[in-house]
Amino acid sequence: MTIKGVLFDFSGTLFRIESSDSWLRAVLAEAELTLPEPELTRTAQALEAAGALPGGAFASQPLPDDLAEIWKVRDKSAELHRAAYTGASRQVPLPDPRLHDALYDRHMAPAAWSPYPDAAEVLDTLRERGVAVGVVSNIGWDLRPVFREHGLDPYVGAYVLSYERGIQKPDPRLFKAACDALGVAPEDTLMVGDDRRADGGAAVLGCGVHFVDHLPVTDRPDGLRPVLDLIS
Repeated sequence: MTIKGVLFDFSGTLFRIESSDSWLRAVLAEAELTLPEPELTRTAQALEAAGALPGGAFASQPLPDDLAEIWKVRDKSAELHRAAYTGASRQVPLPDPRLHDALYDRHMAPAAWSPYPDAAEVLDTLRERGVAVGVVSNIGWDLRPVFREHGLDPYVGAYVLSYERGIQKPDPRLFKAACDALGVAPEDTLMVGDDRRADGGAAVLGCGVHFVDHLPVTDRPDGLRPVLDLIS
């Protein structure tokens, strides 16, 4: 298999969101509010259990039925994405109801995201080898500023985002759109992601698929480097 293009997922693959504790602290500080430390810790844990942090842990408790229906299609539009995550957040009491939207807004800030330690190295090497790079993400907002802020935008030839297309992974149409944007055939393309169901949808087109572990950046210093060994 000769790889001419590599498609990367965003969250959990090239970047990782901050911890729920850091996320909540940043929003409270911006609102000039404080919580006693034990309560802050409990609240951050409750938000995480509710699945309220996009890019964070999956919910460990059931969602209400009406919210569960939105959750299934949350990445198809900006409105659904916000409704799903603020709805999850609202399962947890906060000192000011406006904080639920503030938490959602915070997760879109470039400062809330960190690239994995080997991301720049791998992307730079792919560019040196003449391999086209695209980003395919299930998301409800424009992630391009995150890439620009962290210096990774120059490596990306195309962004294909679910909310802009109205379709979400594993729908093969999203991967096909990315291959078309890069001008590479699916059979010459490798999809790299952390979600076996969503990112595995690329295999339907004939793309190769490689999975990485969705871990904190400190726990995955070189998880992307094996991608280079797959490029002939």
